Amino acid sequence: MEKHPFYIVDVFAEERYTANQLAVVGNAKNLSSKEMQQIAKEMNFSETTFILTEGKKEGYEVRIFTPEEEVPFAGHPTLGTAYVIQQDIIKEPVEKIILNLKIGQIPVTINYSEQGDILWMKQRQPSFNRILKPEIISQVLNLKEYEIDERYPIQEVSTGLPTIIVPLKTMNALKKARINRDKYFDLVKDTEAKLILIFCPETYNKENKLSVRVFADYYGIPEDPATGSGNGCLAAYLVKHHYFGENKINIQVEQGYEMGRPSLLFLRAEEKEEKIDVLVGGKAIMIVKGELI
Repeated sequence: MEKHPFYIVDVFAEERYTANQLAVVGNAKNLSSKEMQQIAKEMNFSETTFILTEGKKEGYEVRIFTPEEEVPFAGHPTLGTAYVIQQDIIKEPVEKIILNLKIGQIPVTINYSEQGDILWMKQRQPSFNRILKPEIISQVLNLKEYEIDERYPIQEVSTGLPTIIVPLKTMNALKKARINRDKYFDLVKDTEAKLILIFCPETYNKENKLSVRVFADYYGIPEDPATGSGNGCLAAYLVKHHYFGENKINIQVEQGYEMGRPSLLFLRAEEKEEKIDVLVGGKAIMIVKGELI
């Protein structure tokens, strides 16, 4: 019976058993799509990744599954899989690892440090799509309209995985937001954007600039403790709308505190010649290594 290396990694974690856990399965080239989907469902993490082929120059073929379906791109699976590749396949420091995903090639660079290595992924050029009305989103989130920050739009943004970005005024609003599932599914049924990211300028940790929550019931994830793809969309949004008064950012963002899995994400973005370059970074920690039979 064929065996597969198996890993569990905490991604966007400052210490063990925080942030977003990822399952990674190696030597997966002979697994069918149905088998991968079943494994992801059994694992029941927000995503499970499968490393199919190896090739240091051409990149590593990787597929990403939620418990419900395959997705073309997601942030913490990209960084966590690159970390596993560096730690257990390459087994030596490298500057860059390329993942070949459904969405295309995503390069991951690694900054090595005694304080903890930081992995960075470059997002695709952002697209800015429809703007939504506060009265609609407030019903989806069980909030009052006045709790949404009307200075900035509620907008669908994509740097790989489309996300609805919702600016809130206060931490109180962020904490009490709850998804109305009927209204949520009515909202997302005719659009590519299934994730809802809400954020506010108040934080649990004073070193961070924003607090974030992400809801993704469509993918079988009521709430995600750390979302690299969604925060990539947020980074592009912040620059596009000059949320901090500039056309560039270099900030720390916190997520997952309401779930008891605090996460830390690093966001860099800059607008140049009508393009916005977006980088999302974070740390990863190996939790479990074994074999999947």
